[in-house]
Amino acid sequence: MKSIPCVLMRGGTSKGPLFLGSDLPEDEHLRDEMLLALMGSGNELEVDGIGGGYPQTSKVAIVSPSSEPGIDVDYLFVQVMVEQRRVDTSPNCGNMLSAVGPFAIEQGLVTASGDTTRVTIRNVNTQSIIDADIQTPNGQVTYAGDTRIDGVPGSAAPVLLSFRNVVGAKTGALYPTGQARDIIDGIEVTCVDAAMPMVLIRAADLGKRGDETPEELDADRELLKTLESLRLKAGHAMGLGDVSNKVIPKPVLISAPREGTLQVRYFMPSRCHRALAITGAVGLAIACADATGITKGLSAAPKDNGLMDFEHPSGALSVISHWTEGEQWPSCSLVRTARRLFSGTVFVPDETETTVAG
Repeated sequence: MKSIPCVLMRGGTSKGPLFLGSDLPEDEHLRDEMLLALMGSGNELEVDGIGGGYPQTSKVAIVSPSSEPGIDVDYLFVQVMVEQRRVDTSPNCGNMLSAVGPFAIEQGLVTASGDTTRVTIRNVNTQSIIDADIQTPNGQVTYAGDTRIDGVPGSAAPVLLSFRNVVGAKTGALYPTGQARDIIDGIEVTCVDAAMPMVLIRAADLGKRGDETPEELDADRELLKTLESLRLKAGHAMGLGDVSNKVIPKPVLISAPREGTLQVRYFMPSRCHRALAITGAVGLAIACADATGITKGLSAAPKDNGLMDFEHPSGALSVISHWTEGEQWPSCSLVRTARRLFSGTVFVPDETETTVAG
């Protein structure tokens, strides 16, 4: 058995192991095979690994020192499929991102400075830049605090995430099809690329209210079939090619809010998120701020301070948009929490790896 240093962390409403890049194989194929083995991919419970048997808890973050000026660390996100033995490194994950800053400080990649330490992160998947403000009283990361986020029990120290260049991260354009509204399979949609490529669909256009539980939506096989058809065609229209083996674009059902800005049911892509992806919320905030796609007429106006509340199955996720004069698109910031769950070594069979970096 091969042993690999590992830190398991909750990041936002997601959970997964974090690794130093130097502790994993340099060869991508060998690395991916190792991750599949240690997570237990290919089984609905991931019973032979440390994965959680659900997309939100079958995620991996790989962190390395960055060679880019002004960037502290590089972060590669890996979505490990649960029942299929494959991984996808095309998207970013903002929830796991909230664990990267604390991990980088505690692993010695970034030196704590003052009561709050800023860690500047480059997401390798999308080339987006994110500033993460981590609470470090007395030069030590603290996870204790009074901040609560919907979808996570209890409270913890806040992690402020500020996203910079997220528009067109994968395709080069906010609306990759060249327009804010498209018709796919007779359904009006908005294909948007801001932090996460998504295809936005009115819930009512698929016969849904928009406030269904994830369990109800996951059990609707016809709905999932329709969403996958829309997603595959949207992928081609957005210039992403054949996305049948990718998790992007994400299909998102939207509807009028109860009290906030917009009600959302976000798919990953074949199961409904129990809350909402951070990158999805950032993309929705920019789409709502632009207000030329199908969010227009459904979403409420942002508050005076740019605050938007996106209602999801576990509550709401708040995003603050900053539209600086002279900038084409707003930047977005939001607050998450994270927690270190354990650190140690994870074991994988020797046959999954032959050459390890370092």
